Amino acid sequence: MIWSDCIYEYDGSYYGLLCCVFDSYTRKETPVSIVAGELPQTTLYPLHTVETEAAHARRILKSLNERSKLAAELARRAYLTCLADREVSIYRMIRKLYEEGPAFLKNPADPAVYPLHVAIRQLFGELEKLRGFIRFSLFDGVYAAEIEPKNRVLPALRGHFCNRFADQAFLIYDRTHKEGLFYAHGNWRIIPLDSFEMARPDQAEAAYRRLWKTFYDTISIKERENPRCQRTHMPLRYRTVMTEFQDEGYFLPREDAPGTLCSVPSCPVLPENGRK
Repeated sequence: MIWSDCIYEYDGSYYGLLCCVFDSYTRKETPVSIVAGELPQTTLYPLHTVETEAAHARRILKSLNERSKLAAELARRAYLTCLADREVSIYRMIRKLYEEGPAFLKNPADPAVYPLHVAIRQLFGELEKLRGFIRFSLFDGVYAAEIEPKNRVLPALRGHFCNRFADQAFLIYDRTHKEGLFYAHGNWRIIPLDSFEMARPDQAEAAYRRLWKTFYDTISIKERENPRCQRTHMPLRYRTVMTEFQDEGYFLPREDAPGTLCSVPSCPVLPENGRK
């Protein structure tokens, strides 16, 4: 049977991507591109908008786990990466799994899995750095931090920080993907935040920020500075949100009121669903 080529548009969720796989088989189509949001300006391929149906996604997820739990985990992790055209790469891996079985997964150099392995390795490297580089500030009893990752790391970071801050409320805002991880009282939620700006610190938090920068500057041995080595272990792109690399304005407290979590009036603080 001949399958036709087309372009799929989906909502950007993982379940939505799994529904793309479902529609591909039910409609006998091969998506040459799977996009979320922005569509190609001109294309000769027909466009199909995929509706996210939980039942369809769970059906694909069940079939993946039945054929290979490794493939299911590979797809889930690859979805969080910044791999270009990751949706098509994941789709091709799943389709090869259905057609040939899981044997090819044992070969990391296989064209269907190699790009995914490379992207996931980069994701894990970023996660390892962020676990140590995230800097929290205290706002009215809630710890808050901002990050600028390449990959969509919040789902993967959630377990680490929910365990670490098990008895504390916190927020981690991802500037790149415009979403925030909220945690309080054993509940967590990752929600989109199109607009978010961290408020200025109060007097106490500003003092702690300056204390940390002073400590960082004091322990540095000028005669042994090695910028190249430092960039290897602490890449420049992480420093935009690290306390010790901020300019003087970052350490100035608010004068009119104590620090609050953020300057967006509707910014939620305590999540209501999701469990650690």
